[in-house]
Amino acid sequence: MPRKDKNPPFILGEHRVEAGQRAEISLSVGSFLTHEDLVLKTIVVHGKTPGPCLLLTACIHGDEYNGAEVVRRILRTPAIKQLKGTLIAIPIVNRPGFVTRTRYMPDRRDLNRLFPGSATGPLGSRLARVLSQEILPLCDVAIDLHTGAVNRPNLPQIRITVDDAEALKLAKSFAPPVILSAPKRDGSYRGTCRDLGKPILLFESGEALRLDTPSIRFGVQGVLSVMRQMEMLSSKTKSSRAKSTPIISTKSYWERAPRGGIFTPLAPLGQVVNEGGVLGFIADPYGSAETEVICSRSGIVIGRTNDATADEGDGLFHIALTSQLDSAEDRIAQTSEALPSLNADTDDHPVPYDSIQDTVV
Repeated sequence: MPRKDKNPPFILGEHRVEAGQRAEISLSVGSFLTHEDLVLKTIVVHGKTPGPCLLLTACIHGDEYNGAEVVRRILRTPAIKQLKGTLIAIPIVNRPGFVTRTRYMPDRRDLNRLFPGSATGPLGSRLARVLSQEILPLCDVAIDLHTGAVNRPNLPQIRITVDDAEALKLAKSFAPPVILSAPKRDGSYRGTCRDLGKPILLFESGEALRLDTPSIRFGVQGVLSVMRQMEMLSSKTKSSRAKSTPIISTKSYWERAPRGGIFTPLAPLGQVVNEGGVLGFIADPYGSAETEVICSRSGIVIGRTNDATADEGDGLFHIALTSQLDSAEDRIAQTSEALPSLNADTDDHPVPYDSIQDTVV
């Protein structure tokens, strides 16, 4: 039998990872006010045989914990032992935010607006530079894991950049309920990937500060599906879950509070809403009036606030526009009800909460 080519060593900065090895590498970023070093802790899994390189990141926003749990489970899945190519995994990009349970860097800047970064800028900018200049050029594809903000859960969805055919192909393999195609945003990690010609999938699901079942399972199964599509993993390990066809949207908007008061939502995540329909209502705390929240344009609810109160102009419902409305609700319901099943090794600590249905499973 012909001998398979051995994978050459993977080089990250001054670090060398041999074929078939896994290494934890700490890349220097800067120092805290305590004189302690801030490092970007990176896990490199280098397969025995050649293949593409996937970069998997989470917690660019420090309080978006679902992503870190997805990465942890990917690193523990037995299929990774048969990896072809290289997986670079960074479970926690924004370590200061993760430790302090906040979205931002210590100076209150949003790390996802500081890319591609600078070697002489503030700490967040230096962190962005290490990721975009030292790690990103080594990969072929990137997957970035996010959630909604605090009390703002998102329906599982993939966001890609407009006119990125390779990202769209991989997003369909990920098979979320919704794919949202949008222009790149200056200063964002997604925008930097686009500038470097790296296809990137941005997975959004659930909310900050909370783990939930759909986000974790969709994330794990989606990443593994993309790795199979990239031929990094054997297709023999495919999930038994039948993939649905995602709804594709090229535009979305926020339905905002018409006035301030106590907010009661009536439309759940994943529901198709029609122009002129009632999404909820805002009540005067003193009991004198109620104002309906009317849907401006038909679409799918992909994000929503769970806050009980709102000021005038606050975003209440994030609605994706699509030409596939006739079949959208049934397809999303089918996707959400058939949660990916993970084996016991991967789903080692099942999370009982389902933020989409707001139930314990």
